[in-house]
Amino acid sequence: MLRTVVRYRWPVVAFWVSVTVASVVLLPSLASVVRNDTASFLPANAPSVMAARLAAPFLAPSGATGVLVATNTAGPLTPADISAIKVVEDRALQSPLVVSVGGGAVSVDGQAYSAQVRFAAATAGGGSAGHDAVNAVRDAFGVTRDPRLSLHLTGSLPILVDQQAAAVRTEAIAVVGTILLIIVLLALAFRAVLAPLVALAPAGLALALAGPLIAESTHVGIDISSLLQLLLTALVLGAGTDYGLFLLFRYRENLATGIPTDEAIVAAGSRVGTSITFSALTVVCALLSLLLASFGLYRGVGPGLAIGIGIVLLVELTLLPALLSIVGPRLFWPSRVRSGSGGAGVWGRIASRVVRQPVSALVGGVLILGGLSAFLVGYAPSGFNPGGAIAGSDSSLGQVMLAEHFGEIAVGATEVVFRFPSSVWTAPFLLDRAQDELWASGRFSSVTGPLDAGGRYLPPRAVARIYATLGPPQRLPLVYTKALGGLPAPLYAAYRVTAQYVTEDGRTVLFQTSLRAGSAGSTAAMQAVPSVRAAVSGVARSVGATQWGAAGQAPGAADVSAISGQDVVHILPVVVLVLALLLGLLLRSVVAPLYLVASVVLSYTASLGLAVLIFVTIGGQLGINFTLPFFMFVFIMALGEDYNILVMSRIKEETTGLPLRASVPRALATTGTTVTTAGLILAGTFGVLALTTTGQVRQIGTGLALGILLDTFLVRTLLVPSTVVLLGSWNWWPLRSWAEAPSDREGDRQST
Repeated sequence: MLRTVVRYRWPVVAFWVSVTVASVVLLPSLASVVRNDTASFLPANAPSVMAARLAAPFLAPSGATGVLVATNTAGPLTPADISAIKVVEDRALQSPLVVSVGGGAVSVDGQAYSAQVRFAAATAGGGSAGHDAVNAVRDAFGVTRDPRLSLHLTGSLPILVDQQAAAVRTEAIAVVGTILLIIVLLALAFRAVLAPLVALAPAGLALALAGPLIAESTHVGIDISSLLQLLLTALVLGAGTDYGLFLLFRYRENLATGIPTDEAIVAAGSRVGTSITFSALTVVCALLSLLLASFGLYRGVGPGLAIGIGIVLLVELTLLPALLSIVGPRLFWPSRVRSGSGGAGVWGRIASRVVRQPVSALVGGVLILGGLSAFLVGYAPSGFNPGGAIAGSDSSLGQVMLAEHFGEIAVGATEVVFRFPSSVWTAPFLLDRAQDELWASGRFSSVTGPLDAGGRYLPPRAVARIYATLGPPQRLPLVYTKALGGLPAPLYAAYRVTAQYVTEDGRTVLFQTSLRAGSAGSTAAMQAVPSVRAAVSGVARSVGATQWGAAGQAPGAADVSAISGQDVVHILPVVVLVLALLLGLLLRSVVAPLYLVASVVLSYTASLGLAVLIFVTIGGQLGINFTLPFFMFVFIMALGEDYNILVMSRIKEETTGLPLRASVPRALATTGTTVTTAGLILAGTFGVLALTTTGQVRQIGTGLALGILLDTFLVRTLLVPSTVVLLGSWNWWPLRSWAEAPSDREGDRQST
């Protein structure tokens, strides 16, 4: 195939460029299909999902709503302020994407106003329609001329739109930062002008092509999160450049022996093409194993990133050789490709020392990685902010206003819901008992229910009497008249509000609560959910409810964390088995895959322990983000085996003409620069992700960068070479018999 690619190099380049341009123009962008609510990826049987389903009659559709918030910076709102706000609402309603603005209410302190905004159904996923709808409301703020009046738009859709905009900005910064880092590292490695650009070009094209193709995959049921959007940049640019380096370094090595340009390309591809293919397959298989996950976020991230790696493999094996053939030896200008090995180099000297003292090297490496793994005793999952507003955004400022003037319950309520076997309208004392017992449990800092939702307390007897006279509140008109039972207007209004907490049939009841442990998005709140659920369960049994649950941000976070941990346990053996099988096929050995996989597992535990040390022990954070152990395992296992494949393939190649103790230093001398450069680039791409993001993504980027560095400089330097030497001919069992071992041992004595 490579000879065909080299021969038709210009058509190959034209093909990839045209396909990429057509995909970018004709297919949707990745940002337009992103889903940011992490809890929405939970399975249907998750407790928080079941509770939300039970509370569905009370909860507004989350996809296309918002909250308009206004305050007067000089003090309480005036009638003139309210009039000005109404003008803003009228202007916003002129947009066809805004369905309604209503339910306006002034806070108890009189300093803030809030109104519910409903948007057209087409805006529910954000994208261009959501962006236009949110901007239509925010543009309407400009009709007010009073500088003291501060208006903000928050809620589910505005938060989503702000998240998507922030993701696009972050992705752009990450791409630019990653490209600059890769160019600098490649320039240092090759000391050339064109080599960094040619090495990076296929990876950049793969990234541009992968985005639209992954976005198109949503039509077959793949869910896309902003996490995938960011990881895709680091993975495609990092892994793509790594695969390109495998080919470029071997190509330069071939040129140094005097092989003509095109033959050097074909020879390089024939030697490392298999390694690149198996390296990509290990990553693809590891990512596709995420389809076994219960958590939908992983199922979406896995196939999406696998598509990206698949594209990288095709591009690197076709476009890069074509570019190399076009550029020729000028690729390495102004440096000169010299004949000869150039000496063992630093990696060859290190490998020689490891070969002379393999036991010490192996024990030392295991002790270092094991010591770092010991910090896992401090591991605890942290909370996250699913669908949380981006700091500094308009939606974030609106959230702050709501919490300050309407209470924390206005932005992060935990909904407690009960389902009764019969109507509570005729037994309203159950409402009083349920609320009292929820409060008495000590798990809540506030509890609002049907008897006090209207700002005044309704005695159960009054509720029963009004219900007997007027029927369920859902059937009553909004506007009060004296003909309605002769009730005082405030009492009527309070009874009318109970419709927001009790269904018409009286069997489902909602209580809005704030958790005493902390705000809904905090780690403390997430960790308190098991005790909260136990308290709700006790109240349910006391009042005779047949179904119950707690829904909201904190319960969703707790379920995500628990299910994520279960997925690690279930998928870990699958990934290990798949990678071992691929290594076995490549190396045609049963023994080598065992210690190669074990070395990367040890690298993973050490990396996670180092993350705990940095973020929890030193950084003082309450825990590690729930996704970090999972993504670190998949990425470090898969990407770490890339370097194992390259090194072991070269060791096996060298043993055809050299004894083992001589072939190991030679193999590491020739691959050391490649692996080091590739590891630095891949770690750097995730490091840039850590520097350009915050919160959970920063932890993921940092953890992956640290894991790749440990794998590059410890596993590849100490563990693998020392183990290879100690096992001798057993490395290749069963294809190489033990009868060949004496020649290896004789060669070992001669080499020392």
